[in-house]
Amino acid sequence: MSTLMMKASTQLAGRALMSAIFITAGINKLGAGYAGTQGYMESMGLPGALLPLVILLEIGGGLAVLLGWKTRIAAFLLAGFSLLSALIFHANFADQMQSIMFMKNLAMAGGFLFLVAGETHAWSIDAKRNPTA
Repeated sequence: MSTLMMKASTQLAGRALMSAIFITAGINKLGAGYAGTQGYMESMGLPGALLPLVILLEIGGGLAVLLGWKTRIAAFLLAGFSLLSALIFHANFADQMQSIMFMKNLAMAGGFLFLVAGETHAWSIDAKRNPTA
């Protein structure tokens, strides 16, 4: 496998792995998880009316990163979402699981920021639309 092919396939795999958690979480919230998630948001002091925007960001942003479409914008939004979610939902450091979830969100935000700062990936819609980027 050539170096360019390996780089492109690794970038695609990285985008797929980073986006998978958001796409599946958004889809799960559309079904039976909607009411439970809305109630959980409200119990944490957030309006449940924000849930459709959360779902849109999770599915839309996740798909955008996966496909490499407007990657920098989608990655920036998902990084911010990950940081906010960590601070709002996972800041109970007395609970080891919440501490782990907090750190997971920080790591995801860091990975998304690499996408924001990085190059356009060869196997992406961004590269097809603007080959000189």
